[in-house]
Formats: sequence, structure tokens, C-alpha cells
Amino acid sequence: MSKKKKRSSGQKKNEITRGIFTVLEKEPNKSFNYKEIAAKIQISEANDRNDLIKRLVQLKEKRRIVETSPGKYKAIENTKTYHTGTVDITGRGNAYIIIEGMDDDVFVPVNKINRAFHKDTVEIYIYPRRKGKKLEGEVTKIVKRYKTSFVGIVDMQKSFAFVRIGDFRMYTDFFIPKDKINNAQDGDKVIVEYNEWPDKGDSPYGTITQVLGKPGEHNTEIHSILAEYGLPYEFPVEVEQFANDLDTSIKPEEIAKRRDMRDTLTFTIDPRDAKDFDDALSFEVLENGNYEIGIHIADVSHYLTPDTVMDDEAYERATSVYLVDRVVPMLPEVLSNNACSLRPHEEKYTFSAIFEIDKKAHVIDQWFGRTVINSDERFAYEEAQHIIENKVHSIPEDISIRGAAYEVSEAVVNATLKLDELAKIMRSRRMTAGAISFDKVEVRFNLTPEGEPESVYFKEAKDANKLIEEFMLLANRKVAEFIGKQKPEKTFVYRVHDEPNEEKLMALNGIISRFGHKLDFKSKKTISSSLNQLLEDVKGKGEQNMVDTLAIRTMSKAIYTTDNIGHYGLAFDYYTHFTSPIRRYPDVMVHRLLQHYLDNGATAKKEVYEEKCKHSSDMEGLAASAERDSIKYMQIKFMEDHQDREFIGVISGVTEWGIYVEIIENKCEGMVRISDIKGDYYNFDEKEYAIIGERTKTVYQLGDEVKVMVKNTDLVKRHLDFTLIGKAE
Repeated sequence: MSKKKKRSSGQKKNEITRGIFTVLEKEPNKSFNYKEIAAKIQISEANDRNDLIKRLVQLKEKRRIVETSPGKYKAIENTKTYHTGTVDITGRGNAYIIIEGMDDDVFVPVNKINRAFHKDTVEIYIYPRRKGKKLEGEVTKIVKRYKTSFVGIVDMQKSFAFVRIGDFRMYTDFFIPKDKINNAQDGDKVIVEYNEWPDKGDSPYGTITQVLGKPGEHNTEIHSILAEYGLPYEFPVEVEQFANDLDTSIKPEEIAKRRDMRDTLTFTIDPRDAKDFDDALSFEVLENGNYEIGIHIADVSHYLTPDTVMDDEAYERATSVYLVDRVVPMLPEVLSNNACSLRPHEEKYTFSAIFEIDKKAHVIDQWFGRTVINSDERFAYEEAQHIIENKVHSIPEDISIRGAAYEVSEAVVNATLKLDELAKIMRSRRMTAGAISFDKVEVRFNLTPEGEPESVYFKEAKDANKLIEEFMLLANRKVAEFIGKQKPEKTFVYRVHDEPNEEKLMALNGIISRFGHKLDFKSKKTISSSLNQLLEDVKGKGEQNMVDTLAIRTMSKAIYTTDNIGHYGLAFDYYTHFTSPIRRYPDVMVHRLLQHYLDNGATAKKEVYEEKCKHSSDMEGLAASAERDSIKYMQIKFMEDHQDREFIGVISGVTEWGIYVEIIENKCEGMVRISDIKGDYYNFDEKEYAIIGERTKTVYQLGDEVKVMVKNTDLVKRHLDFTLIGKAE
């Protein structure tokens, strides 16, 4: 029989010290004698009590605690070892607490998490730091639950149930009493609402609020993705009713208040499957040879008024969510697809940015305000691209969205070609100014009517896409400039993008130097131009995927805020989001503020808008995560039918537990676990972004091409596992 391992005297001393500080600092205004402290930290052995008394005296002599009266001790005031932070739980159940303003995250072992969940706001006690060791602590209080609804699978017992939560960061099941099961069946995928976690309970108690369906079924899994991020997929009845009761007719008295653009040549260019058209371009040649170009945006704020149930719902959603097989809109259909959609040959209310632009694409004059338009044409990107490439009036049947070939007027062809020409000048000028060009390929699926993935294709941005992009960027930039440059300063909603992380840039420079590339750190502009040059130089080379991936990781995340710091990635000093109010709530806020200031209104309350900006940024992040998860789900579904094939892939990530591989032909990403790689024992080298075989010295590095086969697909957990065959030849 093995003997129980004895604690060293050092370990014992540290444990007693931690215990003393835990007690004294939890109630810093109270004094305790050794008996009270011993009881609280559960010391009952005589030897341990003697050690506790000795340690109290030592800590008093070192002036780390004070003796308030003989034998009674208290924490020294202002010794702040309690902090508030956010929980980040790892795959192994331990956690790191992220504390604002603190350089190092605080490690909390699984047995000291004290019932906190991932992303909860908690109070933690930080132990005195030991030399050479990372900061450690324990959760002392849950300040705020990040979320209270979770998705899991029912495990039915005789008179109660458990729900196993799908998120790997959730380390506990939920206990569901019989009266809270709500007709769920064994094996159902459900939403469970957290109720409480009793002091003596092994699991939190919950209520099943919704049955999503059987795991693995298409609708079940898509609704699960939305539910995991707290994103709704239906509008409340009262919101739908409010929207349906709106008067969406175009009224002469309203037209009279607006700039009438109905007779100006106007058209939309959108994806072929788009249902909501929130932007249109108008084009007119002026007598002086310059061009008047209007960027017309659906006037959502005309219908969406503050302090209504519909506005509250739109604010809570903050964004439309674009999943693989459906859109979860921010606004009810009566607005998103009808009243606010700039459909051809229909009069629509718009909010416009109208520019006089010369032949060199310089803005000579500008005007902002409410308008009314009547779009002449609706084009898909492919149709506009055909006009740009071939300079012709005819749209062939194979790309037509009208079901047959048709002719376009000369005025539309000339406008499209001139807009393309101006957009290319603007883009070139933007890149010269230091904008970063990440041409990331977007994955799309051809789906059967039942939602099954038939094939994968890549969405590529061509001239027609870039034409629209440049004029939307122009409107966004000029609206932000118009307000941002006013004195005295006015509260406004900006879209900002901070400079890249310098440490990550230095690390990137170290890696790319092995391939003969380098970054120029002389100035902000030289960094961005050398980054662009790098992205151009690696196109088509073996290291492209690795460099693209690492370059994106150096970038900060764009956010909404009232504090303008400019947009690094676009190389703009002022930038906002004005052009998509059907699908983004910040654009609605921008429209309202812009009109308020055009009407000479006083500056809005900064704190109110800053809070709304933070909410919008948070919801944008959740929507992006849900979109990624839906793509991952569909990729796994697609790969289920390709388990007998070899694929060439690129190593897209390297961790201590395995390598991630992205298949070149369809962008599906899966994992090869280190434990599954045959023929050697592999170690993770963090600095080299590689795993290295101990015996053979074989290196698998980020960016390497490898051969893989599908080992396992799991639609419920959204896991795709590969078997590594070896390096690609």
C-alpha cells in the first residue's frame, strides 16, 4: 500500500500564509485571534496550530499584517488583493481571470473556481506572489453571470434529469427537478435556464425552457448555434404586430421635406440572392464636367423611432446574423425586405451623402440629408462585373437574375464604367496612404432545398464588389469627418481600429525573415506598406497561408466607440458606419445623430452613446461567432460524405495538443491530435509554431502542406478530426 505523500515544510508554510490572508482580507475591518483563523481555514492539528501562531508573529514583524490588541490580527489597510475580473475557462477546467489594467492574467485552478462559469464577472483573491511563479488566486464571489441560458442534451433519470452542456468550457451538468423538465425527452437538445446553485449541491439547478429537437438534425443544430450565443431567431409577437401596423406608404407631404432625387439615374448592385437592398448609387454628369454621385441609404430611422418595442428589439439584436442557410434579421421583414429595401421602380425614403467629384476622384463638394429616390435598375454583382469587363449593354442569360438575357441602357453602362474608374483611383489612393489589404476568401455552400451542402465555392471580390465598397467607404468616412471636425466637439458614433500589436508584429517579422521577407518599422506608414508588400509577395507561395494567418492575428479588433482614434486598417482619421442601417444598429444611431446635428441640435450625452457602442460591439462579436459556427457545422456536414478521400491541406494552427489543418480545395478545417500521429513522439514548439518529432526530428510547422483523411465527424460537438498521412509531395 502506497504511503500518502507528505507536504514539505515550505508547502505547509505557504498554505498557512494563504489561509491567513484569505481570512484577514475577506473582512479587512475585523480583527481575528489564532483560534478564529484556525477554525476558518480548518486547522485542527496541534502542530499546525503552533505553525499558524508562529506565522502570524512573523507576518506581524514583517509588517504584512497588524496586531490590533494582544493576540488579535488584522489586514493592513489598502493592501488590495481582491480584484474584479472576467473568467476565461480553459479546456482542462482551470481558469484565468482577466483583470483590466493588470499585465498578467491570474491563474485559478479548477478546485478554486467556486462555481464561476466562463466569462462571468467575479471577485478574486490573489495569493501573495511566489518568486518565479505565475499569479494565482481563487474566486471569492460571483459579481455577475455572463449568461444564464445554456444549450445541452437531456439525460433522463427516474424522477429528475441532468442536462449535459455542449460547451467544452462548462465543467458541470445541470440538475433538473421533475417539475422543471417541461416535457423534454431523453436525448433531446434543449435550452436550460440557470436558477441557483445551492451551497450543498453538486450541480447547479435549472429549468428546461425550450426543446430544440434531436441532436444532429439540421434545424436543431442551427437553432442551437443561435441559442448558445443568446441570439433570437423569431421576433416577439408584439414587435411583429407593431411592424405590421406601421404606415409605410410614401406621402406627398413627406416628399416635400426631402431632396427629390426620383428623376436622377439610380441603381443598386448586390449579391444575387439578396433580399434587402439598403444602398443605391446615383450618377449624373454636371455642366462643369464633374460628376454628382449620390450614395443613398435606406432611411430606417424614419420608421424606427426611439422608445418603441421595435426599436428596443432592434437595439438588443444590434445586428443581423448571417448563418449559412438563413439570415436572422435585425428588423422585421415588413421593413428589412419591403419598406426599407431599395427595390427597383419603387419610391423610397433615403438618407443620402451626395458628392461632387472631379475626374481624379477628388471630392469638390458634399451634401448630407434626407432624400426620396426611385431606383431604375437592380443588378447582381456578376451582372455589373460583366458590364465592367466587356463594356457591353447586353446581360447574357447564364448570369442574368431575370431568368433571361436582357439589354441595359447606355446611360447605365456609362455610369457603371465611370464609377468603376473612380473607385479604382480612390482605392489606389487609399492603399498608398497605408490601408491594409486582406483579401480573405469567404466560404460559401451550394445547398439542396433541404439545406444539405452539395458543394463548396469561394466568394471572390471582383471590380464590381470593390466599386460598391469604395463608395460606401467614401460615405462612411465623409459623414464621420463632417461631424468629427466640428467645433465645439460633438458626441458621435465612430468605427475605430487601433494600431497592430507591436509584440505580435515583431514575432511575425522573426518568422517571415526565414523566408526572405521583412517588415519596415520606421513609421506607421512604412509598417502598413511593408505589410501590404508582404501579403502581395507571398501570394501563391508555400508560406502564404501561414503569413496571412499570422498577419491577421497582429491586427486589433475594430469596435464602435464615441472616442475617435481613427481606423488603422483603412488609413482613415475619421470613420463610421452609415451605409447599412437595415442590418446594423450603429448605422441607425449615426443617422439619428447626423440629422440631429443637421438640425443644429446640442451635443448628445456621451455616456449614453458609449454604452450603446459597447453593446453593439459585443453583439457584433457574438454574431460573428455564430456565423463561424454555422460555417463549421456545414463544413463538417459536407465532410461526412468524404471520409474515404485523401486531401491536401495547410497547417492553419499549432497547439500543444495537436495541429489544425485547413483543406485547400474547400477550406474545411479539422484537427490532427498529437497522440494520433504515428511513428514518433511530437513536442510542441511555441516559438516556431511547430511540432517536432523527438526521434526523427520531423517538423510540422504552421503553413506546411500535408495530406490528411477524415477520421471522425461530430455534428453535435462541431468537431472534425483528421488522420495525418504525411507531408504533401
